[in-house]
Amino acid sequence: MTLTQNRITDLFATKSERLLNVYFTAGFPYLDDTMTVLRGLQAAGVDLVEIGMPYSDPVADGETIQHSNERALDNGMSLKTLFSQLADCRSATSGEPVTVPILLMGYINPVIQFGIENFCKKCQEVGVDGVILPDLPLDLFLDEYAPIFREYGILNVHLITPQTAESRIRLIDEESDGFIYMVSSASITGSVKGVSDSMRTYFERINAMNLRNPRLIGFGINNHETFDMASQYANGAIVGSAFIRHLAEKGTSAESIRAFVETIRA
Repeated sequence: MTLTQNRITDLFATKSERLLNVYFTAGFPYLDDTMTVLRGLQAAGVDLVEIGMPYSDPVADGETIQHSNERALDNGMSLKTLFSQLADCRSATSGEPVTVPILLMGYINPVIQFGIENFCKKCQEVGVDGVILPDLPLDLFLDEYAPIFREYGILNVHLITPQTAESRIRLIDEESDGFIYMVSSASITGSVKGVSDSMRTYFERINAMNLRNPRLIGFGINNHETFDMASQYANGAIVGSAFIRHLAEKGTSAESIRAFVETIRA
């Protein structure tokens, strides 16, 4: 799979170490907080931003992100609303232009309901660079959706876990552009506590495969120690549940967001 210029591929072409991707749920804590948090993360110096598309049954997520999904849906968040909020984010018409790469993370059912091509077209229009859809089977993506994603220049980031077979990882590496999302353990988000020996063995095994694509480690990255550990075995890491808790407790001001990012980067 080969794409034309994309902010994600451009990023990894210029930076290969200690990249920080931060996840937050669109419309959380309040409906109109999406752009506030996005711009706050950019100002704080994160490398990528992953925006969650709220869904009623986020099966890969733990209690913290599940709650943020429920709250956002109660606030009235939808894909249509999210695209409306992001409409001018790449221009200066509504404030500081967003230049950081943006990914949308969520589940395939709402995307299918929205329409795959319509979804990819809207992503291109508002400046979304890639998506993460954990429950979209690789075979289905390659057979039916890959040409549409490619037409609109949208990366589909695939996940691997400790249970993913080497042959499957090789296929994912072959069919990916941008980066591979390396799930740290067979668990849900927000449930991993510390780094086990089995995790380190898994990280070392993937390193030894010399994959073509860069990798970011997610699930269980919640402080400087875990971010530093992940960065030893991959190109960086993804923080999610810890940031959602921070937003709920400390608010969405630029100062609050910067303080959180500084605790991760230290």
